[in-house]
Amino acid sequence: MFCFQCQEALKNEGCVKNGVCGKKENTAELQDALIYVLKGVALLEEKAVAAGQGNIKVGRFLSQALFATLTNTNFDDVKLVSLIKEGLALKKELFAKYGETFGQAVPEAVSWSADGEAAFLAKAKTVGVQATENEDIRSLRELLIYGAKGIAAYAHHAEVLGYEDLKIYNFLAEALAATTKELSAGDLTALVLKAGETAVTTMALLDQANTTCYGHPELTQVNIGVRDNPGILISGHDLKDMEELLKQTEGTGVDVYTHGEMLPANYYPAFKKYGHFVGNYGNAWWQQNTEFEAFNGPILMTTNCIVPPKDSYKDRIFTTGTAGYPGVKHIADREDGKAKDFSAIIEMAKTCPPPKEIETGAIVGGFARQQVLALADKVIEAVKSGAIKRFVVMAGCDGRHKERSYFTEVAEALPQDAVILTAGCAKYRYNKLNLGDIGGIPRVLDAGQCNDCYSLAVIALTLKDVFGLKDINELPLSFDVAWYEQKAVAVLLALLYLGVKGIRLGPTLPAFLSPNVAKVLVENFGIKAVGDVRGDVAAMMAGC
Repeated sequence: MFCFQCQEALKNEGCVKNGVCGKKENTAELQDALIYVLKGVALLEEKAVAAGQGNIKVGRFLSQALFATLTNTNFDDVKLVSLIKEGLALKKELFAKYGETFGQAVPEAVSWSADGEAAFLAKAKTVGVQATENEDIRSLRELLIYGAKGIAAYAHHAEVLGYEDLKIYNFLAEALAATTKELSAGDLTALVLKAGETAVTTMALLDQANTTCYGHPELTQVNIGVRDNPGILISGHDLKDMEELLKQTEGTGVDVYTHGEMLPANYYPAFKKYGHFVGNYGNAWWQQNTEFEAFNGPILMTTNCIVPPKDSYKDRIFTTGTAGYPGVKHIADREDGKAKDFSAIIEMAKTCPPPKEIETGAIVGGFARQQVLALADKVIEAVKSGAIKRFVVMAGCDGRHKERSYFTEVAEALPQDAVILTAGCAKYRYNKLNLGDIGGIPRVLDAGQCNDCYSLAVIALTLKDVFGLKDINELPLSFDVAWYEQKAVAVLLALLYLGVKGIRLGPTLPAFLSPNVAKVLVENFGIKAVGDVRGDVAAMMAGC
């Protein structure tokens, strides 16, 4: 195996035996084989799109299968084998329609087929990341694929809620297909920026889906303590699962708590009517081993990020959707417009003791675009008066590296006239600090999940227009972003597409960036690695 798609890549070079995430060699290689099959599907779908026959069914499969390969999403070899077989069957179906358009030059990714896990693993050894010998081309291809993975995840979240855009699916096919072709570094760079454009479109679609279904997030104090009832802990990003779980637990005597990236569910008006929806339990994904053990009740993982569970609570974990882990119970997908059946989780919860209290108090969030724009007059006046001198976007992911304490220290070191804009699980590094407010405006404004970086972009673009500026980079706005996995890559590409420059990225620059590709990003977009806290804070406050 060789995997360097996430920030935890061993020695910031790549995992070669087992993933630091807990992914085994076989699992990694099955994911490589799946990506290869998806490239074949994409080449055929590209022909369909050219003929004006792009297919929603194919797009859904590409997005769901790509999502399954995201870091910490699906560790289940059985599921990955199933997806490979589904992809091969889809290739066969598409080849019957469009295969002749290749003439005599049928790409190997299109023609290859096999049957059985052993054959898939054998193929993976020849088509993985390192199959591309040129370091810079490899870097750009992988950057494109990882951006596509993030886009696919957000597209899938929207699709679950009934919102789709064929153009997004078409881009996924275009991006995957491009990585099989002899394209120049310039052509691949252009596609990477197109990925950023598509990421913006996809996050806007997901924002529309979430807010149409559940209302606009609003300023909310979220309880972080517990009650005396048995509880279910729900983690991940899937708000449809959240909705259905709340409906099915109503009146059962079982409470519901969010964890990790599901925290922002507390901000949506549609969920506030449920009296048994208590609040949030715990912190970011990487603390699962201690927090899940303490929770006592069952845990529902709706998407990433899964940490390999300890035996002490493994029998209390359930996965659903794209998430999966061997030996863990899985809740089946919806059928015929019906809701998922969470009865097994609910019945288990009834037999469990209440959660152990690990924290008390409350945290404040819900500052998505609608809520912040409702405070626009206050914000604008604070900027004009000098009460707010700087906005610092500290969005993205959290992770295990000790170096991530940098983000807590930056939050603590920023002067009192600086406001932090955040989204994603990176917020857990500072959202429980007592950083105060500026004229009633909290100094940490949490927009929500990682996809809600779209809200932060809308806020920034709105402020640009209000102040009559020509360029988003003229705002008193700095970016100090933590990254971990491929959704964060998609968000980063979205920011680059929007013209944002000078982004600090950490705790390390991605291992998949070759020196030359990193140099291009530095020279064209001003991307820089995070440095020491004191120096970075001083530079950001100075607009550098």
